[in-house]
Amino acid sequence: MEIVAAAQQEIATNTDLEASTTLPLAIIESNTNIPLILADDKGNILEYFNLDSIKALNNDYLLDQLEIMKAQNEPIEISFLKDGKQYVYYRNSDLLNNLTYYPLTLILILALFLAVIYMMFTSSKVAEQNKLWTGMAKETAHQIGTPLSSLLGWIAILKMENVDDKYVDEIEKDVHRLNTIANRFSKIGSPPELKKLDVISVTKKAYEYLEARSSKQISFSFVAKEKMLYCNLNEELYGWVIENLIKNGIDAMLGKGDLAVEITSDSKKIIINISDSGKGMTKSQFKKIFKPGFTTKKRGWGLGLSLSKRIIQDYHNGKIFVKKSEINKGTTFQILLDKIT
Repeated sequence: MEIVAAAQQEIATNTDLEASTTLPLAIIESNTNIPLILADDKGNILEYFNLDSIKALNNDYLLDQLEIMKAQNEPIEISFLKDGKQYVYYRNSDLLNNLTYYPLTLILILALFLAVIYMMFTSSKVAEQNKLWTGMAKETAHQIGTPLSSLLGWIAILKMENVDDKYVDEIEKDVHRLNTIANRFSKIGSPPELKKLDVISVTKKAYEYLEARSSKQISFSFVAKEKMLYCNLNEELYGWVIENLIKNGIDAMLGKGDLAVEITSDSKKIIINISDSGKGMTKSQFKKIFKPGFTTKKRGWGLGLSLSKRIIQDYHNGKIFVKKSEINKGTTFQILLDKIT
């Protein structure tokens, strides 16, 4: 810009009409990207270069640009004749302004690149852990199968020995319960088979099993607004979800309180509400409780609700969430499933 200003001064002070001005003009014309304003000592704009020609028709635009140039750089003074002075004001070119963001862009790209690498590494570790847990679950189911077969044989012997049927029936229920648990573990990691089933009867079956084996200080209630509601279900996995939610409610109430299961529907969805009168939770915990490892209990793995969410959302294309909760008043979980006819 000093060279351009010198060229401007050379032209302004040249009194020799035969002298060549080719070089100064070439220098001035070579500036094709740096915005420049030539003004007199009173601040009047005499000429401008490399500004928007359409916007420059508005004098306010030129004055705004002049203020920007004054803020960015000291003007270069051009002296000519005796007392005549002009000033060259200039600012950074648009290219240079854009280049100032280049390091930031590079940093963002690098950060994004590192984030992608981290996510890939993390997902690979999670996938590896999932495979390990799946393998352990299937092996557990396999190991449980052997003593279960033996227990079924002992039940048959007890029936032949004329043992009280009430005791044998309860033992048989628990053995079938163990068999159900083994089947659940064997299905982890594999797409489950869904069948058209009555949600009310499947829910009630899981509900009644826990009701019979829970504290008598808990008041259980089961309400279904309709006789039958059908949905594509895997009975064992869905029953696991209901049991997890009921057990959580029982634990939250410390074995004493009210637990209610309510099933309703609208035109498209089946709605299952499971409510307890336990200690409740804060709103900040509504989503955290579904994350693996998160638990509010002194003992626990924090996997029950995480598995429940996976079963409902991934396997049954439904939704499970905390509908409402108040500290020391209780919590209501809601499950939404697609209704079929």
